[in-house]
Amino acid sequence: MVITIPNDIKSEFEGYDYIITWINKYKDVKNTEIIFDFSRVTFLEANLCALIGTIFEIIETGKNKISLQNIKPQVEIILRKNEFLIPFGFSKILDNNGTVLVYKKFTPNDDLGFNNYIKNQLLKKPQFPSHSEKLGKEITRNIFEIYENARTHGQCDFIHTCGQFYPKKPDKPLHFTIVDKGVNIKQNVSAFFNIDLNAADAIEWAMKKGNTTKTGDTSGGLGLAVIFEFIKLNKGKIQVISSDGFYEYKNGNVTKNKLRSIFEGTIVNIKFNLNDLNHYSLGNEDEYFENIF
Repeated sequence: MVITIPNDIKSEFEGYDYIITWINKYKDVKNTEIIFDFSRVTFLEANLCALIGTIFEIIETGKNKISLQNIKPQVEIILRKNEFLIPFGFSKILDNNGTVLVYKKFTPNDDLGFNNYIKNQLLKKPQFPSHSEKLGKEITRNIFEIYENARTHGQCDFIHTCGQFYPKKPDKPLHFTIVDKGVNIKQNVSAFFNIDLNAADAIEWAMKKGNTTKTGDTSGGLGLAVIFEFIKLNKGKIQVISSDGFYEYKNGNVTKNKLRSIFEGTIVNIKFNLNDLNHYSLGNEDEYFENIF
């Protein structure tokens, strides 16, 4: 079976909608050799490797064998730099320009590995907005909550991460994406309230500070309160996709939408604006800093 990857899928509603519809088309295929044909792809937002890696994980659960073909040189270079192609027999290329956050898939018990990834791949990027050590720890803790929710609620085998920095664009965006498959946010929040909620509304509820489905020692909510405030000031973007719900915060506006198909898991994509000369800290650190609270 040959599956042709379309060109220029972006981290936007239409791109997610296409990919998730496409996942559901092939997720029940079993015991088949599946070839992914990249001949049409001249550009790929490399942070989406986290989602493509999750697709491969879903397909491999059906005992299918995956191979890739016809990858154009400019796409191959990026996917070798971020190590996505390494399992397929390609060698790594050094990222001398510092534009990639390498593709990784973490097991649910690899706390230390995930924490080190956030600190070393994301926060230590030279262009990442200046911030205090305490804020850096809070951002790490917030992102770790996504991982924690994936393993406690998601019942997943792996959490996939990847990112890409675009220094030539005016706002110098860095896209960072985390994906897991398993129990989705709609299921968790609907079960908490014992009603069938709209997926996008469930995501919006989980995004709000203080909202949690936590019971006892079980994590709940998305834990993004500090990042959410940081993104507001940084003029970045947060997207969360789960079940058939799409939620996006950008420039002070919230957009909610409904996908054509259900994604059994959660996608979180955070866009940081690296063309930002402010210094950020938590509000009780220094009154002279650009404060978050």
